[in-house]
Amino acid sequence: MKVDDVVSLGNFSAEGPVKTNVLMSEKFNIVLVCLETNQEIPPHPEPYGVFFLVLEGEGVFTSRDGSFELGRGSAIFMEEDEIRGISCLDRMIVLGVQDGHRAA
Repeated sequence: MKVDDVVSLGNFSAEGPVKTNVLMSEKFNIVLVCLETNQEIPPHPEPYGVFFLVLEGEGVFTSRDGSFELGRGSAIFMEEDEIRGISCLDRMIVLGVQDGHRAA
């Protein structure tokens, strides 16, 4: 699979954050998470590890280690079963690489 512009696959909604599957495999899943300014994914645990890379915008990522403001080009990794949340400060597109053997 070849994608020339991953950002163009993102979708936004005034109703809330939008998760778009880019690639699903046995070993990992790649998703885009798009949030409008002031939208939030409240902190919650997930049964898989995930690497988040901010492609556009800016937001606060919450993990067990605290809250971190990340912008374009910044990244964070969260372990399996770790609390995670995102609060958007400026319209964001986030690339998530999920551990595929446990991701839903």
